[in-house]
Amino acid sequence: MSFTAKQTQALRRSLNSGRIRTREANGRELSYIEGWYALSEANRIFGFDAWSRETMESRCVLTRENRGSFLAVYVSKVRITVQADGTTIVREGHGSGEGRGASPGEVHDIAVKAAETDATKRALATFGKPFGLELYRKARDGVVATTPTAISTAVDSPPTQPRSGLHPDDTTPIPRPSHYYGRRHTNSMTELLRQDQARVKERAQATPSEAPITAVLHTARIDKSELAIAEPKRLRDKAHLKFVASQPCLICGRQPSDPHHLRFAQPRAIGLKVSDEFTVPLCRGHHRELHRVGNEVVWWQDRRIDSLEFAKSLWNQTHPKPTPVAGHQQQVSPSRTQDHPDPE
Repeated sequence: MSFTAKQTQALRRSLNSGRIRTREANGRELSYIEGWYALSEANRIFGFDAWSRETMESRCVLTRENRGSFLAVYVSKVRITVQADGTTIVREGHGSGEGRGASPGEVHDIAVKAAETDATKRALATFGKPFGLELYRKARDGVVATTPTAISTAVDSPPTQPRSGLHPDDTTPIPRPSHYYGRRHTNSMTELLRQDQARVKERAQATPSEAPITAVLHTARIDKSELAIAEPKRLRDKAHLKFVASQPCLICGRQPSDPHHLRFAQPRAIGLKVSDEFTVPLCRGHHRELHRVGNEVVWWQDRRIDSLEFAKSLWNQTHPKPTPVAGHQQQVSPSRTQDHPDPE
């Protein structure tokens, strides 16, 4: 035997269960070790200068582009050479890797690295348990553990496995037996769905007096403008926007116009425009000019136009306030300070 007694003992030692990562793909529980850990174990057992890795082949077997999203799949062959007491030990492994993304260069780079890492781990696994050989055992139900040909999209892992997401090291996944504890975690969403269906059934069987209340509680949406830290209402009205577009440009009087949202009317929010009640008509030329300036308030002040007042008048035309009926006093809702007096 070429390996030293210390190396032989290390190769016979079982894999630390804390190094096993799991995820689910296509309804199966998959387990694997990360590529960096396999390389670290090779350095520890064989020595930093006593082994080498060589990529014998790396080939793209599939590339595809769909609406700006790219896909690439690579297969690789890696050779591991270990020097032990004057003896050269050579092991080889094949692997595959997949890359997805919006950049073709990044996609191919991820796929190549994933394929090489997968092949490296398979070659190292032939040396014994520390490199994940134990993960290839047959499942107790008689199903042989196999590996997919490409990386599967990662989903939620069991609580004890913090790592998730698509990564070049997330390769060589091995199915776990069906009795594995992670199976209970995968069924959690099914159990939540079953409980939700049971609650819906209970609502349907409620008494006539309870059913309307239950329905209201189930479908009511929170009005964030009534919270302690209120958020402004952002009303949406396509008919009003169409009405604003039918008006002449507020600057030059040309038509047709675009309904421009006054950005300073409400606090900014990511991906949200201000409420439709703060819109004014602008021709295409002035609309583009306004969007190129940095300070919209100064732009309107230079033209001596009160855009907010004009937007309010347009909104009142499409949303007239109801006239109070004679003989009936209009009820005024109490203010926020009356409902929640200042403790001071």
